[in-house]
Amino acid sequence: MQIAEGVQLVTFGILSLMMLGAALGVVLFANIVYSAFLLGGVFISMSGIYILLNADFVSAAQILVYVGAVNVLILFAIMLVNKREDFKPMKNAWIRQGTTAIVCAGIFALLSTVSLITPWKISTLTTPMASSIVPIAKHFFTDFLLPFELASLLLLMSMVGAIILARRDFLPDNITGVTSTPASLTLPERPRELAGVDK
Repeated sequence: MQIAEGVQLVTFGILSLMMLGAALGVVLFANIVYSAFLLGGVFISMSGIYILLNADFVSAAQILVYVGAVNVLILFAIMLVNKREDFKPMKNAWIRQGTTAIVCAGIFALLSTVSLITPWKISTLTTPMASSIVPIAKHFFTDFLLPFELASLLLLMSMVGAIILARRDFLPDNITGVTSTPASLTLPERPRELAGVDK
């Protein structure tokens, strides 16, 4: 996939501005739901940059995994945990804010220095690059099949555990005003034979 150089630069600029704006919105918005939606915008912008780098599989995985799974999971977690608490003033909050600002400035300076001193080479290849999906799929289903399946089982177990934890609040331990447990909250048991009773 070869794009004209001018269109590629303009697209890269637009995607970079979108990603930076969405990232700032994630940090600066007070509403956490808006921050979660803007985090999806950051992931989508990164996927577009991966397309410009001819990384088609990484771009598709970015959309499927991060936008379709991680971001949706974050949104569900935010909307399920409906705890509205007022913010309380913290003592010596300026120390934490100052430390955070110093750390962020140091990381920004380090990344800027690395990006400026790195000799970026522009490729002059005119032939289109081969897709990376087929080699990655071969590795997934031959060499790394067992870790791939184990990861899917772990994700399934974590999802079931999250559902159980989320539904536990709807089953109270003590039901006020009711002497017997409703049938909808009990499971049918097998009839058991009494010990010491002759047949």
